[in-house]
Amino acid sequence: MPFRLRPLATAAVLLAATLTACTGGADTSPTEESPASGAAVSHIHGLGIDPADGRLYVATHEGVIAVAKDGSFKRVSDTADYMGFTVAGPKNFLGSGHPAPGTDAPSNRGLIESTDAGKTWKTRSLEGKADFHALEYAHDTIYGYDSTSGMLRVSKDGKKWDDRAKLAALDIAVSPKDPDLLLATTQDGIARSTDGGETFGDSAEPVLAFLSWAEPEALYGINPAGALNRSTDGGATWKKAGTVPGGRPQALTAVDADRVLAATQDGVYETRNGGKTFTKRLQVTPAAGH
Repeated sequence: MPFRLRPLATAAVLLAATLTACTGGADTSPTEESPASGAAVSHIHGLGIDPADGRLYVATHEGVIAVAKDGSFKRVSDTADYMGFTVAGPKNFLGSGHPAPGTDAPSNRGLIESTDAGKTWKTRSLEGKADFHALEYAHDTIYGYDSTSGMLRVSKDGKKWDDRAKLAALDIAVSPKDPDLLLATTQDGIARSTDGGETFGDSAEPVLAFLSWAEPEALYGINPAGALNRSTDGGATWKKAGTVPGGRPQALTAVDADRVLAATQDGVYETRNGGKTFTKRLQVTPAAGH
């Protein structure tokens, strides 16, 4: 039977808490060493695998870090707060967020891009105007959810943007097969668009925090309690695939039909068998106030 997740009484509360988390600039600076040396990674906003070398990159409240297979890590960027984050291609990352402490840059960075695997970043557009909390790159197009306006924005070149629907969302996902089919997570469930984000229908169960659409028949979502769910029919029905350890989720990225990365309150976890088992890739130590 298809798995239909009924919203828990606390689901909307947990999702609302995640929606409002980390709206300011970074306030701590981690040591650029491994967890064993006492360094700490706190709140995570994005995950990605660089196809150039297969390395895991994690966008955090204190910069972008590269994670080795043994769980050691090194910060490769500055100490800015990287919010929306996605890997667009080999060594090519897209992001958004807030500048590092002590800088006089605008509080919202708009769309930023790195072409050297997160080491340096340049502003592409909307500096001081947009704070993308969700970014997707698909069909040679950038899809971004701008938290400052509550609007979905779409761009072909990262400079000129088409403003589309307004909605209160946490995450978005784009069909790998259809550039006009988008999903968004809301407090009431999943909202669907079939016109490229111009309009969204009413939200429907299940209530999920984050989505990631790796392949046409491999759409993954994680609920506020950490349950990983999978849909093979574009979100019409869902089945529980497993439970990610570590509590409330912070980010989700499906690499392919079976490999999924998820960040929770205590770590980044990876499954290579569609959610049956998970391996901890990175330790997370929540910072005060997150």
